[in-house]
Amino acid sequence: MRVQLVYAGAQRQVLEVQLDLAAEVSIEQALPDVADVLGEDVVAQIRDGGLEAGVWGERVALARVLRDGDRLEFYRALRVDPKVARRERFSRQGARATGLFAQRRPGSKSGY
Repeated sequence: MRVQLVYAGAQRQVLEVQLDLAAEVSIEQALPDVADVLGEDVVAQIRDGGLEAGVWGERVALARVLRDGDRLEFYRALRVDPKVARRERFSRQGARATGLFAQRRPGSKSGY
């Protein structure tokens, strides 16, 4: 059974690896194979709950059984809430510098 393992250890650094696993294994049972690729420290974070597991973008428990062709992902916690970050960016830019048509060519019509 082949599973694609995806992990982003740092910002803009994504690791994608194909894992060959025995049929009908859970994520928990696949962690020794994951440790061969990512290292024991990452697997320790997964077991402690510091990293969450997901399959095809949906968060799942470690007891979930993997199927052939699944995309196994591990997620880090967000450092900043996206809503708060957008609000802060907007307050720094001001209302005039934001939006789809904020940077127009000189002399052009509105909306172009």
